[in-house]
Amino acid sequence: MKKNPARNVLLKKGPSKLLESINSSIEIDKRLYLEDIEASIAHTKMLGKQKIITKNDQNKITKGLNQILKDINSGKTRFKKELEDIHMNIESLLKQKIGSAAGKLHTARSRNDQVITDLKLWIKKNAKVLDVLCKLFQQNLILVAKKNTATVMPGYTHLQVAQPISLAHHLVAYVEMIGRDRSRLLNCLERLNQNPLGSGAIAGTDFPIDRNFTTKLLGFKEPTINAIDTVSDRDFVIEFIFVLSLIGVHLSRLAEEIILWSNPNYNFIKLPDDLATGSSIMPQKKNPDGAELVRSQAAICIGNLNSLLVIMKGLPLGYSKDLQEDKKLIFNSYDTIKITLEVMTEFIKKIKFNKMQMKKAIDKSYATATDLANWLVRNLNYTFRDAYTLTGKIVEYAISKNKILEDLSIIELKKFDKRISKTVLKILSSSNSMKNKTSFGGTSPESVNKSIQYAIKKYL
Repeated sequence: MKKNPARNVLLKKGPSKLLESINSSIEIDKRLYLEDIEASIAHTKMLGKQKIITKNDQNKITKGLNQILKDINSGKTRFKKELEDIHMNIESLLKQKIGSAAGKLHTARSRNDQVITDLKLWIKKNAKVLDVLCKLFQQNLILVAKKNTATVMPGYTHLQVAQPISLAHHLVAYVEMIGRDRSRLLNCLERLNQNPLGSGAIAGTDFPIDRNFTTKLLGFKEPTINAIDTVSDRDFVIEFIFVLSLIGVHLSRLAEEIILWSNPNYNFIKLPDDLATGSSIMPQKKNPDGAELVRSQAAICIGNLNSLLVIMKGLPLGYSKDLQEDKKLIFNSYDTIKITLEVMTEFIKKIKFNKMQMKKAIDKSYATATDLANWLVRNLNYTFRDAYTLTGKIVEYAISKNKILEDLSIIELKKFDKRISKTVLKILSSSNSMKNKTSFGGTSPESVNKSIQYAIKKYL
């Protein structure tokens, strides 16, 4: 068995195979190799600057770490499970390359502050990847919205047809949701932008280190304030996974709508062939598997978030091995949301909207009833509650005659109030209803175009 460079002298035997199987995290945290090497180089430079190690040892360690990085990137390196994690694997590789000088790398640091530093560096890099993907998703939503500011469709409350809206209005809602998610992502990065390196195990160190120096080298804003807080909390991971979960929730809502809209009972969209599947037994079916899987991914992220919250809730201050599990959860959440964003962007690019069917669905739904009530308020001096009651009676009459509101004649409408004039007919069509909602944030083409321009300026 390869000797672990961190083996405690009190441990006369190495770990059993059983403990090794649960203790080893290399298959998970090997993803941190770049960040671990970056942080180790920064730490080495600081040790040399502070004359804690010699310049010669500093140069040896730095050169060795850079060579290890090249070897890993080229695929030459095979990590060893018995060395537990990426940190011990890299230290062992360094010893093979430069000899005993490798042992000086870990001077004035602990794996506790080492792993936190690596993880924060990883989140900072990969949060930016997600931000780019979120932005690309928004861009494609806006592209489709621009083409559909006058495309009328049903707007729903309680999953019941409520009022006519434009397709653009519907899509821009998701632009705003993802925009807030991007803001949360950036805010999360602001809070985690403190350098943990130099915190040691829990108490700092008695070596004359310069934490401001490593802070600058690693691109952090400032050092963390309290060593025990630094190594024992994972609130920055929890916050990051929360943001990812919320992105997943927003994407899941759109995925659910894609599933509904593709159902023949709706027939609002045609699914792209490459994001759907067929049935193994029913040849006529086209299943929205891509959207269904997106919908499930949000649940995975929420589960990861809950798992980490439960792990954290009972831990006393100081490092506990329980915290090793955070990397499994964060990497899984990241991978999940990354692919989900990519899939949903493809959906928005490739979906074909059935504009005639969407208009038909809204026209037969009596969705302009609110417009009629508002007309009665504006033109006949009704209170809104009285107008609401009268409109309900008119809708009931239309249903009994198997007519939509737009098909009612002025003669029929005058039966309910002789003062009703022909001008009311203009507001009963779904298209006119949509066009008349000119308030800021409303669904008229004019208002939606303003919303689009606002979104472009703010997010793109």
